[in-house]
Amino acid sequence: MNLSTLLAARASGGRPVRIGLIGAGKFGSMILAQAQRIDGLHVVGVADLDIGKARASLARVGWPATRFSAKTLGEAVRTGTTCVLDDAAALAACDEIECIVEATGHPIAGVRHALAAIDGGKHVVMVNVEADVLCGPILAERARQKGVVYSMAYGDQPAIICELVDWVRSCGFELVSAGKGMNFEPRYRYSTPDTVWGFFGWSDEEVAKGDFNPKMYNSFTDGTKAAIEMAAVANGTGLDCPDDGLAFPPTGLHDLARVFRPASDGGRLPRAGLVDIAASQEPDGREVFNNIRYGVFVTFKANNEYTRACFQQYGLLTDPSGWYGSMWRPFHMIGLETSVSVFSAVLRGEPTGCSREFRGDAVATAKRDLKPGEMLDGEGGYTVWANAIPASRSLAYGGLPIGLAHNVRLKRPVAKDQMVSFDDVEIERDLDVVALRRAMENAARVKTTEAA
Repeated sequence: MNLSTLLAARASGGRPVRIGLIGAGKFGSMILAQAQRIDGLHVVGVADLDIGKARASLARVGWPATRFSAKTLGEAVRTGTTCVLDDAAALAACDEIECIVEATGHPIAGVRHALAAIDGGKHVVMVNVEADVLCGPILAERARQKGVVYSMAYGDQPAIICELVDWVRSCGFELVSAGKGMNFEPRYRYSTPDTVWGFFGWSDEEVAKGDFNPKMYNSFTDGTKAAIEMAAVANGTGLDCPDDGLAFPPTGLHDLARVFRPASDGGRLPRAGLVDIAASQEPDGREVFNNIRYGVFVTFKANNEYTRACFQQYGLLTDPSGWYGSMWRPFHMIGLETSVSVFSAVLRGEPTGCSREFRGDAVATAKRDLKPGEMLDGEGGYTVWANAIPASRSLAYGGLPIGLAHNVRLKRPVAKDQMVSFDDVEIERDLDVVALRRAMENAARVKTTEAA
């Protein structure tokens, strides 16, 4: 609770926190919108493959052109301005930069950028959940060995869920479940970039006027983004993904504690200790009353009668039995809050959520019957959606993570709703990231064998 105080001390000593940002899309733009208002935070460089887009993003969020006019990173450090460039590796190599924020959303690039930053002795704030769920636990271990922090991005839902989980455990309650709200109906599962706008209720004219990425929006619609984020939460908290994937029970605030408790006590969870999604839509399309579409939650249990009585005395929203309670945050403001992660890493040496073990996975699953020779098109595309399952099940199946399911060719047919395996595809590119992922899987297998 003292980050602003620590930052003020740094600023007064003439030592701003210097960062590099990779990716100037929506999330990156939100980070930049707030960065200009924070005394003691210096964005030394913004790297994006499209320099023109990056400059336009800076201008759109109110930066004067003189503030991002530095020709080199060295000039930016000397003058307190910002350099816009297309070379992410240069940020990792800049000695004065303390922390890299990876906000590209591209899993392969994100893993490479994180490795370069860690090798350069820099903290990493991984906005890129796609990269985190692909290789996060091994990246976190590399960071630990280097003495730097690898962190989830505060403001995004996984990090805020991790914060709520920490609250539950710090208070001594029994953690039962955790998750987030989301607009979802079962029919959304098979949405494609061609159909996604209809689910949002937007006309062709409205879409044409906006800067909308259909694959990105489709990833949110078909449940893939939910799978990615909940697998990341599992890896960061020790909770598990359900054996058969997320169930998306429709739930409002008043029912969180009732629904997200074990079935043995009248809830919808197969057991305690799981992540899942509180859908804001009923299967027939009706909106759930008092839903938490943009929020996050945890459910927890009193450990004795005295604590249960306190739940009632102090107005906690509980299930009918009074034993289970819920805690939630009704919103998340993504990049507008991510500076919290930067300051936590640089000033306190702590992550705001971190993938500590390979416990959950987001596995590519066929949207339709797929034939040999077809190319998979990854997250938010036409061919696959991601299923969040326990890593143990993914390892046993040889599941292909959604982060590697782009531009790979099928060797064998895969039926609709069947998970895709490594054996089903030909992988001829990005072999460095594939090797890192395989190393993470092998380490998990060894750990499981030793535990047995």
